[in-house]
Amino acid sequence: MKSFGASKSLVGKNSILALVALGIVFGDIGTSPLYAFRECFSLRYGIEPFHENVMGILSLIFWSLMIVISLKYAIYVMRADNQGEGGILALLALLIPYYGREKKISRLVFGLGIFGSALFYGDAMLTPAISVLSAVEGLRIASPAFHDYVIPITLVILICLFFFQSKGTGRVGALFGPVMLVWFLTLAVLGMSWIIRVPSVLESMDPLYAANFFLDNEMRGFLVLGAVFLVVTGGEALYADMGHFGRFPIRLAWFCVALPALLINYFGQGALVLTHPEAVENSFYLLVPGWGLYPLIVMATIATVIASQAVISGAFSLTSQALQLDLLPRVSVVHTSAEQRGQIYVPFVNWIMLAGTIFLVLIFRTSGNLVGAYGMAIATLTVITTLLMFVYSVTVWKWNLAAALLLTSFMLVVDLVFFGANIIKLDQGGWFPYLIAVIVYLIIITWVKGRRLVQEEFKKEEIPFSVFLSDPMLKDVPRVRGTAVYMSKNPYGVPRTLLHNFKHNKVFHERIIILTLYTEAVPRVYGADKMKVEELGHDFIRVIANYGFLERPDIFHVLEYLRDLGIECRINELTFVLGRETIIVGRGRGFEKIKKRLFAFLSRNMLPATHYFNVPPNRVIEIGLQIEI
Repeated sequence: MKSFGASKSLVGKNSILALVALGIVFGDIGTSPLYAFRECFSLRYGIEPFHENVMGILSLIFWSLMIVISLKYAIYVMRADNQGEGGILALLALLIPYYGREKKISRLVFGLGIFGSALFYGDAMLTPAISVLSAVEGLRIASPAFHDYVIPITLVILICLFFFQSKGTGRVGALFGPVMLVWFLTLAVLGMSWIIRVPSVLESMDPLYAANFFLDNEMRGFLVLGAVFLVVTGGEALYADMGHFGRFPIRLAWFCVALPALLINYFGQGALVLTHPEAVENSFYLLVPGWGLYPLIVMATIATVIASQAVISGAFSLTSQALQLDLLPRVSVVHTSAEQRGQIYVPFVNWIMLAGTIFLVLIFRTSGNLVGAYGMAIATLTVITTLLMFVYSVTVWKWNLAAALLLTSFMLVVDLVFFGANIIKLDQGGWFPYLIAVIVYLIIITWVKGRRLVQEEFKKEEIPFSVFLSDPMLKDVPRVRGTAVYMSKNPYGVPRTLLHNFKHNKVFHERIIILTLYTEAVPRVYGADKMKVEELGHDFIRVIANYGFLERPDIFHVLEYLRDLGIECRINELTFVLGRETIIVGRGRGFEKIKKRLFAFLSRNMLPATHYFNVPPNRVIEIGLQIEI
């Protein structure tokens, strides 16, 4: 009975998590029916809505969802978890121990992982624009009078959405799952109402329809894959959000709710177009009778707002992880909920995304035009994920090379076909996510290399503690009352700030703590590995606080741990000594010098360490350090 009760409790917990996952994980892919099927018959492809073409498109949609989402992401990729966490950065962090850190890491693996992460920001701007715009465009079907109001209404919704971010989504987030469940049920009901009328549409699951479609349409059949790919955009969220819900609840939500509802709706749209070919111009909204159009528009708008919210939150989480891994200069990160972990708001990212989203709506003006920009980033990301998974399967899982190559080759062929079909959209707007990705990539690479150059300069003047503490002159140095905390990247070398302070003041505090806050390539650090405290002699104490890339270092947490060890550290009696680095650009030419200047600019304008690490400003002394790179 006890075992049965525990099993029943586990099922209930997974069901609840699966419900919540519907609102966070499947918002993006769940709103694809608004535009994906319709776009396959866009004039740019020249595919007529004949019976053979409709059945071929449906076959391609069915097998795309089964291979890319169900097989690749839900079954294969989601097995590569970093302490339960997923996403491109979590996958990259898993590979770091096998290739060394920074300079020693394989340039290709590191570059692929970083560029894959950078691609997300372009997609995060496109998703709110195309999703909300496609929902509001339903008003044009309801009445021609709304034609001139679609853009203003879309902009108002988007502006309100981004302004709402600073308030957090903790309270309304609980509603996302039930609302999206209603949305998926609506998709299924609408699709089923037309499948019943044309049940033969289900025959399109036969892959021969897809093969014949390519034979009949040749090059046009290949190019239309750029539109078919829209049905799988958002699928990468299954992996990226795995840490929030777990592998099983996400799979449960996908296979039991999202996948059946999406397929039924796409088949329903196909059945509608087989009966009324002219309905292909907006096959989604024409699924519903006239009386249900306005309620459907409202529901679709709510669903697209939820989808946009999930993508925006994903951008915040990705930025937070990158900050913890020291891939980006420090920016303000606001925790919007004291109860829910991961509820954060990044103001700088929020306003940049708002500007980008408004730009997209004003420039492209219709969801049909935006489709040209959409898909490029995700098509590239799927290729990168497949390549990184090959490296992971060989190095971490220790798969047989032949087996890994076989599976990777199959998935890579599918990915590259979609990538090839999307690359032609580069001049149709596909340049936008690439532009954003290249900018973010250059910032990350510049920052990582710049930080490495700074550390190398530090090491040139660094004195090992073993040498420093063995100096007989140390016992004669005057000591003043109090405790000084020197924050240092390298816990085993004497901080330059300490040497500079002594050079000018000729004294030490009676107790000195050398504090290093280190981020491991794992989501979280537990137990004895969290803190390491060592008495060095002469009242010097070394403290190494280890955090995961999903944790935020906090001075108060460190002090609480020290007090538990009997080391009294009252915050209002401590003096924190930090270095304020001024970067001087030295030798270099061409692009190399430009990157150094960019690093100097980023270093000058990043958030002070006092704010980021929650250090009280009135307890801080900053010592200026000039570093030439």
